Amino acid sequence: MRVTSAIDLPLDAGSVWARLLQWERQPEWMVDAASVRVLTAVGTGIGVRVAVRTRVLGRALMTDVLEVVDWNPPRRLVMERRGFVRGRGEWRLDPISSTSTRFTWAEDLHLPIPLIGEAALLAYRPLMRRLMRRSLSNLAAALR
Repeated sequence: MRVTSAIDLPLDAGSVWARLLQWERQPEWMVDAASVRVLTAVGTGIGVRVAVRTRVLGRALMTDVLEVVDWNPPRRLVMERRGFVRGRGEWRLDPISSTSTRFTWAEDLHLPIPLIGEAALLAYRPLMRRLMRRSLSNLAAALR
């Protein structure tokens, strides 16, 4: 299942990138993240691992471990999800001007249960899209 959302933010790509990588502060704007904890000694670059306590339907139900697998600051970050829910998330920053950036967030998710897992994710997709949009709106508000 793939879900994508985007927003134009009122800062240059470098400033947005710096804010996104404040891992522990992500729950301030990311609606479904209850907490984020860096698991590696270094918090930047390929190989960084973070544990994200994730809310499902408003309740903190699981902890996902994500690992950075592609790193191109301040343009692109790809993380591999290695918990019960698997897949990849991508953050892409595209400059619009010297003072604004388009932030695109895409998630490709899979559950390891044949057929039922995909059906469950497809049913969850509309809610996930709303959560992503709210999260991006929260981020925009935090950056103003």
